[in-house]
Amino acid sequence: MTYPEELSRLGRGANPYFGLMGIDAESFGDGSAVLSMEVRPDMLNGAGWLQGGVYVSLIDEAMALAIYTILKEDEGIATISENTNFYKGVREGKIYAKARVVRRGRRIIFAEGFCFFENDEKNILAKTTASFAAL
Repeated sequence: MTYPEELSRLGRGANPYFGLMGIDAESFGDGSAVLSMEVRPDMLNGAGWLQGGVYVSLIDEAMALAIYTILKEDEGIATISENTNFYKGVREGKIYAKARVVRRGRRIIFAEGFCFFENDEKNILAKTTASFAAL
């Protein structure tokens, strides 16, 4: 069974990190994915803003899921590099990550994703580009 199939069947139970962070898969398929999560007080930094790594991890999970929707059952991935730009902070509410596969080569897969606030894709919080090794 593929990771996307497990996620469809088990929800958060298919990915322990989703359970820990409260991540929900809103939609995925055909090289794209949308994830969401509620900002919790234990995710804030000392200044009271959502810690930047939370944006990065949500986008990373969305990019990985987008990639897994185009992989064969026996294929996997490993992150080679990621670059994230941060635009805006939040203190509470629901955030989303939307990701897509930009290009798949034989050995390298390129993806991009962005994090936005309260299901408003114009309210961008962070954007990530990444490359992954196809295993």
